[in-house]
Amino acid sequence: MTSGRAHRAPGLAELAAERASGALLCDAGTVYLTEGRVMHAESAAAPGIDVLLTVCGRLTADSWREAVDRREAFGGVGRCLVDTGRLSLAELEICHLGALFDAAYFALGPDSRPRGFYRGAAHWLGPVRPVDAGAVERETLRRQELLADLWPYPQVDQEPVVARRSDAHAPPVTRRQRAVLALADSVRTPAAIARALGRPAFHTLIDIRRLAAAGHVVTPRTRTPPPPTPGRGPAAAVFADPDITLLRRLRDALEAHL
Repeated sequence: MTSGRAHRAPGLAELAAERASGALLCDAGTVYLTEGRVMHAESAAAPGIDVLLTVCGRLTADSWREAVDRREAFGGVGRCLVDTGRLSLAELEICHLGALFDAAYFALGPDSRPRGFYRGAAHWLGPVRPVDAGAVERETLRRQELLADLWPYPQVDQEPVVARRSDAHAPPVTRRQRAVLALADSVRTPAAIARALGRPAFHTLIDIRRLAAAGHVVTPRTRTPPPPTPGRGPAAAVFADPDITLLRRLRDALEAHL
């Protein structure tokens, strides 16, 4: 593998134009490409596909670890899950797309600059369904604009949040938001809350910004280190109350490539 560290690091659009294959390392995450198309993305700010599948109970901790142990070195963990009947291909593709767009939002965000490109690097999940790089960049921008419209103070995305005392005049909260409030303890960051709930980080940010706008949560003045989060091992998520609009868009994207 070669590194672009000695020169200006290329951006996603540039790599897509040259149909490059490898890993684009950014300040807040990594984007993996094959022939210019995005294969996967990961970020410390977003739960991985392992968390999304195991926290909800769709996969057990043991079945996930078995697939990783058997196929990680060969870059075929996703295929192993399908071949052994633990997931259907459609389930894998939808969950993969959700995790990809979630991590790409942070990796390609305005505060995350490209740091280098490692040609030939591939993700251990293996090929699932590639996504056009332009679509990933457009979706990242759309999400940035959506969050800014909800609550134009991005500090709440990174700092530990704490629930405020109940106010009779504050707007009511939804069931999803109540789950977030229960973990807003002045210690957990939005990323830690997302992992604990097994939900995409972006969806959690939407809930937190709406709660902040309604006065239900605040960001503490003193930052407290968040509790340690698990690595690639299972932890566990809930697909309850899904973002229907996002699921429809993912479905349309899949059907467009059939």
